Amino acid sequence: MYSHSSHRASRYLLGLATSVRASRSMKSATSLLLGAALATAFFLLYTSVRRDLGDGPARSPPPRWTQEKGEDSVRAAADRPNNQEPVVKGEQEKKDVVTSSDGGGGDGSSSHQQKQQHQQQQIVMPAEQQQKEKPQDLADLLRRAATADRTVLMTALNEAWAAPGSFLDLFLESFRHGENTAYLVQHLLVVAMDKKAFDRCNAVHPFCYWFRVEGMDFAAEQKYMKGDYLEMMWNRNKFQQTILELGYTFLFTDVDILWFRDPFPRISPTAQLVMSSDFFVGDPDSVGNYPNGGLLYVKSCAGTIGFYKHWQSSRERFPGMHEQYVFDKIVKEGVPPHLGTKVQFLDTNYFGGFCQHGNDLGKVCTMHANCCVGLENKLFDLKNVLEDWKTYKARAAVGNTEYFSWRVPGRCIH
Repeated sequence: MYSHSSHRASRYLLGLATSVRASRSMKSATSLLLGAALATAFFLLYTSVRRDLGDGPARSPPPRWTQEKGEDSVRAAADRPNNQEPVVKGEQEKKDVVTSSDGGGGDGSSSHQQKQQHQQQQIVMPAEQQQKEKPQDLADLLRRAATADRTVLMTALNEAWAAPGSFLDLFLESFRHGENTAYLVQHLLVVAMDKKAFDRCNAVHPFCYWFRVEGMDFAAEQKYMKGDYLEMMWNRNKFQQTILELGYTFLFTDVDILWFRDPFPRISPTAQLVMSSDFFVGDPDSVGNYPNGGLLYVKSCAGTIGFYKHWQSSRERFPGMHEQYVFDKIVKEGVPPHLGTKVQFLDTNYFGGFCQHGNDLGKVCTMHANCCVGLENKLFDLKNVLEDWKTYKARAAVGNTEYFSWRVPGRCIH
């Protein structure tokens, strides 16, 4: 009986111990969960307070590659000179900076962009240089300016002649006041011998060509037989040959010529090469005329192209002389027979100048400021000539046909 009772007591004690252990385990788990919950609540409360205070949540250290890029940026900024602004991408940069691309997508990293920006800074090209290197299409200009029979009116000038209020403005104005001359401007090609003359031409006329000669500057006034005068005149002559070789007939005019009537009715349809005269002896075929290349009609054909080549090559036989002098010499020598080029001269009664001119304003086509030295003197007298022409037209419009001619004396005209 004692043994049985002892056994039951032992089992009761064992069960009681097990219950106690289970109760303790549950309390431990509850304590653990409660502690974790309190810690979480405290953390949320802490971060919320920091955010409200503006500090933001605590951040972990950035990756090492980000730190390295940041250090590269700092070093690049430190190496940049104080007066050098960083490259800012935008539309203006796209216009002014010439860049190259390999077509790849890139990795988008800061150091890669800095490398591209550094390359862009090194190859910035001035706008003037970009325009200077832009090729011109002479053939296209001629095509747009020429008449249906491939004829162009052409003049050449430099900065000194193209300035506002100077010869170019007066030259263009004369076409507006002439008789049946306004259409001629639609077929006028202006050849600029320097950048400023080219810019000025583009401001007032649609057909402008910049004729550049390597190593030469024709911007300033080129006084007769001084400085770069000879080279300018011979290069102009070479350019005229180029026009012929492109298949275009031209009527070349100096810009110090005023236009009052359409010249083509006075030029024979069969004419090949016709030049104006300082002094006309009365016969258009005579080699005794005094040639002046300021007004020159040349038809494009094999004979005239050959004549220009002969003209250019003859320069070596007359060193130090201008193209007009050499022209007079080779015409008096006789044009080589194999060329077959017929050379003629214009009558000064119709195509006059300050050297010799007609006094009947009812016939005159042009007036040239030749036999005159100095741009100011030329411009002064040409302005008076244009005013005289306007007066003549006003009188003729009301039937006053009494004799009227150019005013004298002038600074050049005589």
